[in-house]
Amino acid sequence: MSLRTRLVLTLGATLLLLWGLAAAWLMRDLYQQVEATLDQRLAQSARMVSGLMAQLPVEVWEQADRRALSIPPIEGLACQVHSPRGEILARTHSDMQEILKASEPGHAYREEDGVTWRVFTYQRNGLTITTADRMDERDLLMRNVLEVAVVPFVVALAGSLLALWIGVVRGLEPLGRLRDALARRHPDALAPVATHGVPHEIRPLVDTLNGLLARIQQAIVREQRFTNDAAHELRTPLTAIKTHLQVARRVEGEAARRALDHAEEGVARLSRTLDQLLMLARVEGRVHFEDGEASCAADVAELALRDAAANERARVTRPSAWPAGELALPRELAITALRNLVDNALRHGPEGSPVAITARRNAPDGTLTFGVRDHGPGVAEAELDQLPRRFWRASPQQGSGLGLAIVAAIAERFGGRLAFARPEGGGLEARLTLPLTTGPVPPARPESLQGINDNDEGNPR
Repeated sequence: MSLRTRLVLTLGATLLLLWGLAAAWLMRDLYQQVEATLDQRLAQSARMVSGLMAQLPVEVWEQADRRALSIPPIEGLACQVHSPRGEILARTHSDMQEILKASEPGHAYREEDGVTWRVFTYQRNGLTITTADRMDERDLLMRNVLEVAVVPFVVALAGSLLALWIGVVRGLEPLGRLRDALARRHPDALAPVATHGVPHEIRPLVDTLNGLLARIQQAIVREQRFTNDAAHELRTPLTAIKTHLQVARRVEGEAARRALDHAEEGVARLSRTLDQLLMLARVEGRVHFEDGEASCAADVAELALRDAAANERARVTRPSAWPAGELALPRELAITALRNLVDNALRHGPEGSPVAITARRNAPDGTLTFGVRDHGPGVAEAELDQLPRRFWRASPQQGSGLGLAIVAAIAERFGGRLAFARPEGGGLEARLTLPLTTGPVPPARPESLQGINDNDEGNPR
């Protein structure tokens, strides 16, 4: 059942029910009021006759002792006057003895020859006045009144139902226009749906739809970028591996061994590049990274250093105390980000030069900043913003250019940031700011973290 039909049926049935109840109530009250009014008119007629009889001259009463006075009859209305002795003094109909006979005062129903009469008996100054009203005349009057009342009611009800139908149809026109607009869109069109002229009730639906289209477009862009990056970055190592294998096939001895060693190095580089591409795609995508363990600065730094190059860890200096606080991101992602920074600093600093790790808590915004500084040549001021860009290298022969891009993606994913500075004394300092939380870490889902612990190559400068 369509929304339009459902609305019309629901509102129409409600309207009919309410109007029907109101009409029944009105008709009931109207019938009672008309009945009471006619009874009151019948009583007033009896009182009027009583007043007129009291004003008759004496000779009229003397004549009434000999024969009953005749009162001109009125259609549908009868009257008869009795003396204290029960004699008929005046009457309108001589053939209605049973209907107009004297009885107890008040209203009553009497029937004769299939005709029902409404009778009122009134006593005053010894006289008994009986008035009667035909019920079929009353029913005819009531039908006329009902016709006068019902016809406008039916017209108004029909008009209300028509207005209801028109209102529902016109009110749902924006949904119809939205449906037609979506039906006419090209399957590849992911532009937002126009919200101009959209009613406030439908705007949240359109905004939600636009949000979905934007996320789909971002997912497609990420997929296309991953495909382009993979095609671009994997072509060179694959070509090199193929060349070395061809050389190894054609030569023998030491030259063949060196060619195979170079091919093995190319495979390792290809594997690292592919792992980093997959890691970057997962971090930038909508995959949920969940870790059930708390993530604090001390644990993250310790595990990041453990995963760094084993023969270089002695060059790293650490603070004597780490700030308290729980990081608002999975521990493994925090370890991956810090490890990439440390590897990058160890690789590009002079051999034997120290790499310093610092950590400070930023009270105003509830974040924690890791600082990783090396004493290498650094980069130019204009190139600081280029460092987290994927595949950017200061030297084309070094690295894959994905390590710092992964760090920036992790920080951005969880509301943090990655910045670089040129400290006094030379070198480069990377500052990784991550949010803190006081709530529990989400429950673990180990499969979502599979592959994160692989050794990620740093982004060369």
